[in-house]
Amino acid sequence: MGAVLITVAIFTSTVQRLPLTEPVIYLFVGLLLGAVGLKWVDFDPVAHSVLFEHLAEIAVVVSLFTVGLKLRLPLKDRLWRIPCRLAFVSMTLTVLLVAVAGVLGLGLSWGAAILLGAILAPTDPVLASGVELKHPHDRSHLRFSLTGEAGLNDGTAFPFVMLGLGLLGLHELGDWGWQWLVVDVVWAIFGGLAIGAGCGFAVGRVVLFLRRKHREALDRDELLTLGLIGFSYGGALLAHTYGFLAVFAAGMALRMIEQQGSHKKLPANESSLDPEVVNPGLQTHPATAPAFMARGVLDFNEQMERILEVVLVLLVGLALTPAFFQLRDIGFVLVVFLVIRPVAVTFGLWGARVGRVDGRLICWFGIRGIGSIYYLMYAVNQGLDPELAERLIALTLTVVMVSIVAHGITVTPVMAWYKRLRHSG
Repeated sequence: MGAVLITVAIFTSTVQRLPLTEPVIYLFVGLLLGAVGLKWVDFDPVAHSVLFEHLAEIAVVVSLFTVGLKLRLPLKDRLWRIPCRLAFVSMTLTVLLVAVAGVLGLGLSWGAAILLGAILAPTDPVLASGVELKHPHDRSHLRFSLTGEAGLNDGTAFPFVMLGLGLLGLHELGDWGWQWLVVDVVWAIFGGLAIGAGCGFAVGRVVLFLRRKHREALDRDELLTLGLIGFSYGGALLAHTYGFLAVFAAGMALRMIEQQGSHKKLPANESSLDPEVVNPGLQTHPATAPAFMARGVLDFNEQMERILEVVLVLLVGLALTPAFFQLRDIGFVLVVFLVIRPVAVTFGLWGARVGRVDGRLICWFGIRGIGSIYYLMYAVNQGLDPELAERLIALTLTVVMVSIVAHGITVTPVMAWYKRLRHSG
């Protein structure tokens, strides 16, 4: 792992010039070192399911907070309609279509098929950096839609995970599903969003008050980041709501404070510089303190995200074995990306004002990754039948591997073409 991190640091500039993303390289390193290649490292995802679950959980939580910070548009903006449609309508259709394919094509029970649909439905915020928002004033339908979708649907997929587990007898649904509907859908979703937003607003305003009035709470943005993530996530879990949505809402709340309180906005993607060297008064001046706080938190989060991305994708490569590569599974993967995702997106965006090119690229960039790994390992640790667990692990890891390679190879040239198209238009 140390060697991989050093290599990534040294050759980052070279890799960025290649027509592929860094996760593709991490994946192939994992494949080379694992059971597919040299067999130097034996990583059994079942034996290490708890470790795998918690690592994926940390990565998704950090990434969702980062996504929340990147979404600067107010909620009343019309652009929010697109990611909301994708996260609710398209994702629900994806679960349903994957479940049908699982029952008819893979011979799974309805409970197992719905669980598989919930695992594979959410797009990934960790691996989607190539298609996410790049600067504060980016109003691209494509980038905003994919960024917002990745932030929302990692939480909205959880009810279907619980539904699948319930149908398998591993979770209480209540008579006619009333407990699932009231607790796992309504309360867990809206409660999580409310708790996260409340935590973000409260912590953000306290920190800004201390900085502006008393010149306190300075130079510890990394502690502020980790503290707010843990505070909102832990609070949501204690209230039996979805922590993923809470963390996402906390990041958005912190960004909204910056928008409401700053008269001079700092670029969200400004490089990390020593703030006291740039301007000693940035942290405490009433006009710039909110933007400075948001920028510092985002910068630290992005560094954490990169490190966790290396670890998780490398583990995916190590976990893959030759036994996972079966012809019927490859056919299922192709159906997921070439049929189910386009159909779900098309119906979800029916009537929305989305350009033809944007719509087609949204259909293609349904990246699956660390979020799916988390849901998979969460389900395994709830007591899945060992044979079913092995089957779902093989299917999920195959989908993730294909997504990392296919989207990783296409994202750089496609997004470069998209940028030229927008400028020429």
